[in-house]
Amino acid sequence: MMTALKSRAAIVITNETAIALIGMYCMAVVMGFGRFLFTATLPDIMTQLPLSTTIAGWLASINYIGYFIGALIAMFVPQRLTWRMLILWTIVSVITIMLLVVPNMSLNIWYIIRLLSGIASGVAMILSSSLVIQSFSHERRSVLSAVHYAGIGVGISASAILTWWLLTLGYHFEEIWLAAGMISLPVLWLLYAIRPTDSIVSEPDNNQTSSVRQTYINFKRSLYEAAAGHSKSIALLLASYTLAGFGYITSATFLPVMAAQRLTTQAYAGLSIWLVVGIFAMLSNPIWGALAKRIGEVKTLIGLTLLQAIGMYLPIGLDGAIGLYGNAIILGLTFVGMVSMTLTIIKNINPMYSNLLIGLATLAYALGQFLGPLVTVALAGKNDNFNAGLLVAAIGLLIGLVLVLFFWRQSNRLRRTTV
Repeated sequence: MMTALKSRAAIVITNETAIALIGMYCMAVVMGFGRFLFTATLPDIMTQLPLSTTIAGWLASINYIGYFIGALIAMFVPQRLTWRMLILWTIVSVITIMLLVVPNMSLNIWYIIRLLSGIASGVAMILSSSLVIQSFSHERRSVLSAVHYAGIGVGISASAILTWWLLTLGYHFEEIWLAAGMISLPVLWLLYAIRPTDSIVSEPDNNQTSSVRQTYINFKRSLYEAAAGHSKSIALLLASYTLAGFGYITSATFLPVMAAQRLTTQAYAGLSIWLVVGIFAMLSNPIWGALAKRIGEVKTLIGLTLLQAIGMYLPIGLDGAIGLYGNAIILGLTFVGMVSMTLTIIKNINPMYSNLLIGLATLAYALGQFLGPLVTVALAGKNDNFNAGLLVAAIGLLIGLVLVLFFWRQSNRLRRTTV
């Protein structure tokens, strides 16, 4: 009996499609729940506790600064420890999701939980992508990577549906977060089932360990080598990506709150709009991936950035449901695609240092996300009017668009000089 149980627990999954689906599930947990369930439940949280818009903005921003820290941690994780660190931080993500069920927590505890949740999201997002995508054959990598990243949209959709369902049953955010945590638990067993071979996860040799100072020196050397001959291009892309993070996060944090404010005759308007974001986020990667194959990633990114800037302006220019739903559709369609395009572009600048460059880009994006909610709530004022925040977000995206155009010109110039 015990032998049978051990053999079941020790199952190893090697099928590429199954690994892609497990990666999608992991992304849904650490990103869809760990980061964006807060957006779905925010109107209820603000009503039940109650919270001011300023405090809500800080709770969002502390999660995004956690994501920044998580991305920084992931950059220094040795390849041999990728799977173990992924398991560890996914556990942290699930625990922080479930902890919000605890009643009467102080605001400081909320900040700590949201910070840890953000760190877990940053580490697990990068390490799960590294572990999962390297398992795909070259022929199927493009398609299966899209399945993996679709987990963000799946998680957003699931957060909207779960919140909608439990609110209609008379429950509130505490029970919603507990249910999300319970739904997340099986991912831990599935991640265990896609563990690498024993030779890869064996104990590290003591001779391979190095001091913190040596690690820092190695990092500086790698950074110098990665940027050699490409420093201007990398700087332009990182600056534009920071503005991309700043631009989308106003809607990604406060869209359900805006809907609850403006569509007062529609029950659960915020959740229906958030569900639209999730559905279109799932469609994003296949659509833009196909377009990028035809016209290239940079041109696709240019179009996505312009489209997202227009989307940020829609709730200002079009009153009522049309502007909000238009914003939701464009937000879902663009933000995952912009992440995918930017990370593909930056890793191709110097493929030998792709992990380092992707880590730097993720840090830049997280910085923009941290600043976005703080600027939005500062501009919202006592009336909680988000129009000024949306306008600043649109302007930031247009500046980012200009930087991408400069990057494109710089890249073409470098290409001509090397031919």
